[in-house]
Amino acid sequence: MASSQDAWYLSLLGLAENFRTSSPPSIKSCIQCLQAVFNFKPPPRVEARTHLQLGNILLTHTKNIDLARTHLERAWQLSQTINTFDDVKFEAASVLAELYEQQQQSSLSQSILRKAIELSQHNVYWHCRLIFQLAQIHASEKDLNAAGGLLAVGADYSQISNANYTRVLFLLSRCMLLLIDKKFAEVSPLLNSTGHQVENWQGNPHQKEYLKVYFLVLQVCHYLMSGQVKSVKPCLKQLQQSIQAIMAPSWPSDEIVTGPHIGDMFIWMPKEHLFVLVYLVTVMHSMQSGYMDKAQKYTDKALAQIENLKLIDNKPILSVFQLMLLEHIVMCRLVMGNKSAALSEISQACQLCRHQPKLLQSHRAQLHTLLGLYAMSMNCMEAAEAQLISALNKSQEKELVTFANLNLAIVYLRTRRDAELGTLLERINPESLPSLSHSLRAAAYYVQGLQAFFGARYNEAKRYLRETLKMANSEDLNRLTSCSLVLLGHIFLSLGNHRESMNMVTPAMQLASKIPDVHVQLWATAILKDLNRICGDHNRESEAYQMHCTFSQTLLKDHFQSTQMSEHSLIQWTEGPVPILPNSSPASTSQAIL
Repeated sequence: MASSQDAWYLSLLGLAENFRTSSPPSIKSCIQCLQAVFNFKPPPRVEARTHLQLGNILLTHTKNIDLARTHLERAWQLSQTINTFDDVKFEAASVLAELYEQQQQSSLSQSILRKAIELSQHNVYWHCRLIFQLAQIHASEKDLNAAGGLLAVGADYSQISNANYTRVLFLLSRCMLLLIDKKFAEVSPLLNSTGHQVENWQGNPHQKEYLKVYFLVLQVCHYLMSGQVKSVKPCLKQLQQSIQAIMAPSWPSDEIVTGPHIGDMFIWMPKEHLFVLVYLVTVMHSMQSGYMDKAQKYTDKALAQIENLKLIDNKPILSVFQLMLLEHIVMCRLVMGNKSAALSEISQACQLCRHQPKLLQSHRAQLHTLLGLYAMSMNCMEAAEAQLISALNKSQEKELVTFANLNLAIVYLRTRRDAELGTLLERINPESLPSLSHSLRAAAYYVQGLQAFFGARYNEAKRYLRETLKMANSEDLNRLTSCSLVLLGHIFLSLGNHRESMNMVTPAMQLASKIPDVHVQLWATAILKDLNRICGDHNRESEAYQMHCTFSQTLLKDHFQSTQMSEHSLIQWTEGPVPILPNSSPASTSQAIL
């Protein structure tokens, strides 16, 4: 009787696999065959594996999550009682933990992973994989110390197990957490020592290139977070060369790259995702250094790549990349005077977060900051203040808080609200800035110069602006340089020093046209018009006037277009869920100034 039953369930398993792999697959028939297996009371091993198969298939191909969970729980429960049954046991634990996490039952997810980690110490691959998974959960919950502790354990375990490639992955992942936590003093020595290990890597050359890309991404991010735009260039160039090598047709698939050692079968992220990430850090660099055209070009390419990847497999990380690209391109658009495109992209970012609560939670402060910047560009100062205060209330991130406070100070300066500005001054003092960013410190000197200028304290303003220029020039911060030069030109004009004013405004205008920064060009042409009139050069006065009118009309036309868009109402959103907007045609990501 037993052999007859064996024949039945073995036939059903074969039939199920046939339905699953047929073209097109018949998932319903596959599920029916697998469920029928239980009628023949198969041995525990077969029963556990079948529950795991059913759980995976139901998760992948149906919306019956509860039934999938039941099968996975049964697979995990049964497999724990069976020795040498690692693949089923630990896959069941891993998939089930992921499902609990999606259902926001993090404590269940963590307890199952801790148990599986304890049971898997003899299995290098699963032990490392489960440690990575638990560390990821702690990191997503902002418990970076717990995540870092696990990664340190993973690094030590990998070293004992001779899984040297995975050890470097654990170390680089620790560096990433320290960067996220802004622990720059701790990250530098660890990043440097891990970088030496990557450089001296003697193993598989393809693994070395992957580790190198991971290391270089972290190094580039380290420089950019510190506002060191010029210092980052050699690393960024190396990173771009490495990703070109990985994306070449001759490069083997990710499965082949991971190599023969069972403990080294990991990659940080698929090469297609790495490709998008390199675009993203290039956009970040272009924006910070003031090359808006370049940022726009790379954003277009990266967003197109994300759309293609989403059609194949819509991984959550792709939405994170998409959101970060939109956040950066919005700031570029505002500098270029293209408010309607910026507004459309802010709306895209908001709608992306509306559909993904976790994204909204982690990026809400950034959305309010962008809306604050947009409202400032539209001269809606009350809305700008409300948005920036909302961003400050929703973030403890030093860089974002400093950036929002600097812009809030400009709002108060422009609206002549000295009392409110007074309460902000200590928080934006460049000598005691909470952020360690070089570029934000340079920007803080600029805001102090602007404040002194508004108070007609011209010598004090010049002193602050020269400090901004010194810092901006040392790291190629072109936009800060052009803003400082044009403000110095305005100061010298006010002091009657026309030659010095011309010496400042001319390079400001040249630099602003390269960026291109329409607002600085508008300001510079207004000063040039006055200077040429004073100097009696009527041809150049007329030329400057014409240019000023062209920039002014461009901005006015775009301003009007923005006010007519339904998305403009987003500047009133400071609390609650993201508002649902009526459909309006989104501006193209490559839209030039009209």
